[in-house]
Amino acid sequence: MYIGIDLGTSGVKLLLMSEDGKIINKVTKHYGISYPGPLMSEQDPHDWFDQTIAGIKELLNGSDAKKVRAIGAGGQMHGLVMLDNIDEVIRPAILWNDGRTIAETDYLNNKTGKDKLASWTGNIAFAGFTAPKILWVKEHEPENFKRAVKIMLPKDYLVYRLTGAFTTDYSDASGMLLLDVKNRKWSEDMLGICGVNEDMLPALHESSDIAGTVKKDIAEELGLSNDVIVCAGAGDNAAAAIGTGTVGDGRCNISLGTSGTIFISSTDYTGLKNNAIHSFAHADGGWHVMGCMLSAASCNSWWMDGILGDSDYSAAQSKITSLGTNRVFFLPYLLGERSPHNDPEVRSMFIGMSPDTTREDMTQAVLEGVAYGMRDSLEIIRAAGISVTETTICGGGAKSPLWRRIISDVMNITVKVPSNDEGPALGGAILAAVADGRYKDVIEASRTLVSYRDELTIEPDPETSARYNTGYRFFRKLYPSIKDLF
Repeated sequence: MYIGIDLGTSGVKLLLMSEDGKIINKVTKHYGISYPGPLMSEQDPHDWFDQTIAGIKELLNGSDAKKVRAIGAGGQMHGLVMLDNIDEVIRPAILWNDGRTIAETDYLNNKTGKDKLASWTGNIAFAGFTAPKILWVKEHEPENFKRAVKIMLPKDYLVYRLTGAFTTDYSDASGMLLLDVKNRKWSEDMLGICGVNEDMLPALHESSDIAGTVKKDIAEELGLSNDVIVCAGAGDNAAAAIGTGTVGDGRCNISLGTSGTIFISSTDYTGLKNNAIHSFAHADGGWHVMGCMLSAASCNSWWMDGILGDSDYSAAQSKITSLGTNRVFFLPYLLGERSPHNDPEVRSMFIGMSPDTTREDMTQAVLEGVAYGMRDSLEIIRAAGISVTETTICGGGAKSPLWRRIISDVMNITVKVPSNDEGPALGGAILAAVADGRYKDVIEASRTLVSYRDELTIEPDPETSARYNTGYRFFRKLYPSIKDLF
């Protein structure tokens, strides 16, 4: 059996998978987020580890723990974890959705220069990336910076605690702005700018490489054998792509989680001229391009739970019957936006209300606003000559039939639903199976173990897509019109 871990923002999801891909058990354990100041978002790394250990114990309840062969983790990207010389966490981890590094991001993009950054790393600087966070700590917490001996990403902290191996993988490292993505090595230029040396960074691996084995005391606590291996793992989006079969060349996956992504796999490196779209290494040994929205399904949970106080999402959506005719628009920038605007200060708004606007119109606008935001990235990808006509979809928002239909019609693509919707956790388990030698490589494993629910496949409706094209042309005018307000 294999354990897959999805170290997310609101909690850690774990699953137990048999060698033939059957999901035996699933467990979710939650932890909190702190917001110590404007644009700030932090977590205690100890919570990740503690809840993961508690989750594995619960996961294995009723199963023979000795049959577990390997563990693989996907995790939230870009977070900054710093350890001192005795492996103590120096400060809370600064998360992917933290926007405090506006000055550092501007410095990198405008003083160092976007062209240089793109040539060194394949990407420009975003406020959520790790390198600007390092510069922020260096400037604002110099004593903490001086204490730092190890710098790592969230899921790599988990692997380090489990095995003692200081490692990362190429897909996750791609989002640090410290990696030469094309050549799969640390960028000496970026390390110099950030004032760190290579000894402070983890050893680089492919995602299915063996990082180490579970420490003896932890194995005993969990009831595991003493030779359970842990693979290097992957960033959450790359792990989700493995779990949806988005491997090899020209496959697409859309994730509607807390954040939202459109992810296109490739066997070749693609450096896009518009670097608001990321060019990252993939967990299958290739590369991918990706657009990332900071708020996706979280927009709907904010609207339903936080504003309306209504947790019955299905009932609310069942009253929405007409697509492509809504006159209300929603800008999905609750936490600012990454792709394609790279603007941490912009915020959300509703536009177009009138006396006859209904609650259903506004609920629909939230779903459509996220789809339009996804299309912003898709249009840049298509303009680069990359054809996208079909996608898989995963994440909490993907459970909504209405939202899947809106995505299909707004983006004019076929939408397929995987049989298992476990995303990064399933990807982690598949990577573990490859590390254990069960499959020759990640592509073979993913294509063997991932299947789809054909009855849920959605083809875009030409008439509705045409109406949404009109709506999208209006939506595209909104951000340029309001960005200076913030």
